[in-house]
Amino acid sequence: MAIPDLMPHPVAAKYAVLVDVGYLYAAAGEVLLGAKERKEYRVAADELIQSLQKHALERISGELLRIYWYDAARDRVPTVDQRVIAQLPWVKVRLGNLNARGQQKGVDAQIRSDLEALARHHAVTDTILLAGDEDMVPAVEAAQAYGVRIHLWGVEPPYGTNQAERLVWESDTVEVITADFLRPFFSRAPQPVPVAPPAAAPSPAQVFAGRAPVKPHVKPGQVAKLGPSRPRVEDVGEHVAQKWILTRGRDNIRDLLPGPILPTVIDTELLIEAEKELGHSLRPFPEARVWLRDGFWARVYREFDLGVGVSSK
Repeated sequence: MAIPDLMPHPVAAKYAVLVDVGYLYAAAGEVLLGAKERKEYRVAADELIQSLQKHALERISGELLRIYWYDAARDRVPTVDQRVIAQLPWVKVRLGNLNARGQQKGVDAQIRSDLEALARHHAVTDTILLAGDEDMVPAVEAAQAYGVRIHLWGVEPPYGTNQAERLVWESDTVEVITADFLRPFFSRAPQPVPVAPPAAAPSPAQVFAGRAPVKPHVKPGQVAKLGPSRPRVEDVGEHVAQKWILTRGRDNIRDLLPGPILPTVIDTELLIEAEKELGHSLRPFPEARVWLRDGFWARVYREFDLGVGVSSK
């Protein structure tokens, strides 16, 4: 007679990763670069998220629900980086508000709400929390009451500690993310380009005058489609740039510098905005995409007194 297996089988974990981006960036910027403000450095956020995801998989054997990326933006209008991050698989961007003094508002409340809701609905068995604020403690205790294990991650501090002592106490496990782990993803922001005398800066017409027009490829027997004029497309590119500067803010547009390559997500948005302005599609006219970017960058470079940049290809 076979003896029944009464030993409990291990249950595969299902986990989420909750990242307080303000804490992560500030702590990493300080330990790596001695920086006090985010504008002093650049972050390869997509690569950083992939590495955090891989690191989590090595620590918890189970299924990742998703990564929650908690950040802030002025008037909750996402920055260029945040729009790119939002396109990543398994990543959920949550935005609080960034006030005029650069202070985040509403981010901690979103983290606490999600942490408790995931536990209450039994969506996860484990949660990795990358944060440092003592305000997280009540939500940690509530999640644990629902049976969820809390794994606290922190950034290696230059000295002392950068996490609330009580938050460390209440967590089930604690791990420090080392400076060496984070170093590949953080770099100093480029210094401003010296401003050239206005008279020395060539005009867009002077720069673009010598460029040979790109002729659309036409198969034998096919009638070429008449596309929009170059000046019209460049004007629309400048108009979209001006609109974004006003609605998304100079700081967000500055993130695109030095150019002239646009992130794919932003380049697609530029195309869609331009087509709305023109009232027809630019997709059959690849040369028009080049003119559109030319106009966009011409306006951006003028905004930041950088002269006229190199044309995108």
